[in-house]
Amino acid sequence: MDSDFSKLLDSVGPRLRDLRTRKNVTLAEASEATGISVSTLSRLESGQRKPTLELLLPIARLHQVPLEELIDAPETGDPRIHLKPHVHHWGTALPLTKRAGGIQAFKMILPGGTGKEEPNPQSHEGYDWMYILNGKLRLILGENDFILKAGEAAEFDTRTPHWFASATSQPVELLTLFGQQGERMHVRARPKR
Repeated sequence: MDSDFSKLLDSVGPRLRDLRTRKNVTLAEASEATGISVSTLSRLESGQRKPTLELLLPIARLHQVPLEELIDAPETGDPRIHLKPHVHHWGTALPLTKRAGGIQAFKMILPGGTGKEEPNPQSHEGYDWMYILNGKLRLILGENDFILKAGEAAEFDTRTPHWFASATSQPVELLTLFGQQGERMHVRARPKR
């Protein structure tokens, strides 16, 4: 066994005893609450018994602490997501999913318009769902011309000729879920009964 891992396990017992005494819980009370015998708890705290997940989970629940606190788990590293934007002539797309295939999620930022944009509707395989976060989006879908505001959503089959851009001189931010093979969103309006 790795020496660092062994040291980590050896430090669990004293940490358990310290936590229990700080919370003013006796071994008998801990035993009753967790279903772990007093002798097993005592051996865990003294280091005579190695901790296992089956023993640590009820103890973590009893003291209402994350399991990581009981074992003093090392930091997991930088939790930030570093998005790599795709900059195009029409705006910027930030991919929010990394898996290939299936529905892909993007945050899109489209620059403000000039009022002189000439719509050029295109069609392709797929299905798109859009949610406007900020600004106003002009969406041409077939023969229809829509203005979507923050908080509004649209979904459509991308085989229908479509075009979209900012409806004003201000940028527009939106989330889009795109299924290249025509996958659709499944929106549940109320729980199943």
